[in-house]
Amino acid sequence: MQRRLQTTALLLATLLITTGCLPSRVAIDLDPGDGRIESTRVFADRDLSWFGSLPKVALIDVEGVLSHIPQPGLIAPASNPVDRVVARLSEAERDDLVRAVVLRVNSPGGTVGASETIYEEIRRFRERTGKPVIVSMSELAASGGYYISLPSDRIIAQPSTITGSIGVIFQTFNVSEGLSMIGIEGRAVTSGPNKAIASPFEPTDPEHYDILQGIVDGFYSDFRERVAEHRPGIPSESLDTATDGRIFTGTQAVQIGLVDELGTVYDAFEAAKSLAGLTEAQLVKYHAEGARVNSPYAAAPDARPNAVDRSVDVRLFEIENARFTTGFYYIWRP
Repeated sequence: MQRRLQTTALLLATLLITTGCLPSRVAIDLDPGDGRIESTRVFADRDLSWFGSLPKVALIDVEGVLSHIPQPGLIAPASNPVDRVVARLSEAERDDLVRAVVLRVNSPGGTVGASETIYEEIRRFRERTGKPVIVSMSELAASGGYYISLPSDRIIAQPSTITGSIGVIFQTFNVSEGLSMIGIEGRAVTSGPNKAIASPFEPTDPEHYDILQGIVDGFYSDFRERVAEHRPGIPSESLDTATDGRIFTGTQAVQIGLVDELGTVYDAFEAAKSLAGLTEAQLVKYHAEGARVNSPYAAAPDARPNAVDRSVDVRLFEIENARFTTGFYYIWRP
């Protein structure tokens, strides 16, 4: 039965690939849950198998491209990254045993709007609850991934983390010249001179790009001001370097002041305990219902123990939701 389910899923994925209908990421879920958030203890300062309990530090993953757009699926779209983060923060707020939160960030960033929403939700969570928030950077916490780290109480990166990329991008392309070479002319009927701004099918208009540049400059100014606000330890003479769009390793980010210290998720756990005034605690990981979680580094969702293999992921690009729509992004796109 398990082999038959796997074969069916792979055949469906192959059909979509060959017909050109496949989005950037497809998840075929043969045993869906009901969307509930569960928690699993992944570490504790002492053995809890026989007696007692301990305060909790909640571990919340922030992964992939930050967007309000649900990730595409074969049957129905999955929840979007913003919804997942906000739902888990709400869970941590309701649970009185949760005394602090560790955000495990592994993201190249995303849209300006989604990054700003998550930033504000983290800031409001800290203000409402008084529970400290520690960011533990994984492999990648760049651009919007760094932006959402700013309102935390402390930022901890691994030496090999890639972070920085502070800036804004609005990606455009223009095919009008190529189309004209084969006798095709694009022309939009608009209500005003700027309605078809940056249209890829018509010759470029410098005035359009002046308008877009003004918006990009405004978003960048906001980003830079928040870096200066939350990272006052960055010397003024180093702020230009820190915010010119370049990337840094975790080691370099500590040296320039973008990150507080180097460490692992366990160091973030210790920092969370210290800020919450705890001597002992347990680290609990929030995840989707039914996911198998064996350590803080587990990636959910995963199959339930002793269940059929319930999902097949078809990734055409490493970055999820790589079908970027037009928009303004805090993102690192190597």
